[in-house]
Amino acid sequence: MPSVAFYTLGCKVNFYDTEAMWQLFKKEGYEQVDFETATADVYVINTCTVTNTGDKKSRQIIRRAVRRNPDAVIAVTGCYAQTSPAEIMAIEGVDLVVGTQDRDKLMTYIADIQRERKPVNAVRNIMKTREFEELDVPAFADRTRAFLKIQEGCNNFCTFCIIPWSRGLSRSRDPQSVLNQARQLVASGYKEIVLTGIHTGGYGDDLENYKLSNLLVDLDKIDGLERIRISSIEASQIDDEMIAVLNSSRKMCRHLHIPLQAGDDAILKRMRRKYTTAEFADKIERIKRAMPGVAITTDVIVGFPGETEEQFENGYRFMERIGFAEMHVFPYSKRTGTPAARMEDQVDEEVKHERVHKLIDLSEKLQAAYSKGWEGRELDVITERVIKGEDGKVRLAGYSDNYLLIEFEGEESMYRKHCRVRLTESGVNENRGVLLEMLEDVRPAALQA
Repeated sequence: MPSVAFYTLGCKVNFYDTEAMWQLFKKEGYEQVDFETATADVYVINTCTVTNTGDKKSRQIIRRAVRRNPDAVIAVTGCYAQTSPAEIMAIEGVDLVVGTQDRDKLMTYIADIQRERKPVNAVRNIMKTREFEELDVPAFADRTRAFLKIQEGCNNFCTFCIIPWSRGLSRSRDPQSVLNQARQLVASGYKEIVLTGIHTGGYGDDLENYKLSNLLVDLDKIDGLERIRISSIEASQIDDEMIAVLNSSRKMCRHLHIPLQAGDDAILKRMRRKYTTAEFADKIERIKRAMPGVAITTDVIVGFPGETEEQFENGYRFMERIGFAEMHVFPYSKRTGTPAARMEDQVDEEVKHERVHKLIDLSEKLQAAYSKGWEGRELDVITERVIKGEDGKVRLAGYSDNYLLIEFEGEESMYRKHCRVRLTESGVNENRGVLLEMLEDVRPAALQA
């Protein structure tokens, strides 16, 4: 049996794409082996280019694969492959470069290379691509949540971001294809589906009279699907129709990840974001009214070029006022080829480091306050992990619909089951609860805590 090993760098969409490519190999009779410990016939490196460091790390992994088995087919795909194919082809031992499209042709390319041993650069101009690449993932190893990719590309062109050039313009998956895949995932036993994409909230921008809010309404009708979660959505894409869906859906999780990036209007303008802090705050307030108890998480970039101490403090106070359930904090990193990399007044690394830690401390404080607010209340949990203690007791862990990680005592038979718990103790790193009852085939958002 031929073997393949994968190495994935970067975001959740890349990990989804790797799962999709594995399905192609599986159909051709391949077995998957560990990249680090086994010798494979084919190595697939799914690269990242969101930062210059991502490019460097990708090159290191490619060379590591070549060293592991010089006779193997070395295939490189992903964002770095899309933006810099010639750079990758120049690495000795690379046989195939496929960017962020044409992954469905992967097995044909590999068969040709195995027969003729001629390197192939299969990267095309992504900006001319207008069709969504259909790659299904019917199952995910060791996961109780299924990811469903519904969108590709981005039209925003933020000044710090290279992604439109590596993923192309926004393309939406055909609605019927999304619904069919969702039904297949439910039939495979998944209770929760996470809708994902490069710019998930942009779903429908290229469709006629069909938006993400329409898709959510149709997904809500699928029997057996208990939870719908959106991986990320921009504040500018939360319109009246989306607010109405959040208010009425019985399956939408009370958790939305809405990237802020900066809490100062001058910085948002330099980033080329499509909202002001006032507009962002208004959207958050409307969401909280439509979906009481919702957890709002976010991304923040610290030390964007020209960020003054005053602007940082403005942002700090704004984030504190919004009351995020959690913040993912990143220091600004130059990305060659983006307008921000050429901007003057780049912020000193030590200053960035200090500001990052201030925001991480704030995030932990806000996270603790959010989870504390649920103590003594009932939550709906789908268990994802079994923990066996030295004392012989079994504990289970899983996420509530508002994305609190809950741990409680139970039995192994409760793994991947739907339970109602009461939260008894909360903290930043763990939330403990007590099991109240099993909830088979109950829609989570219908439970009012």
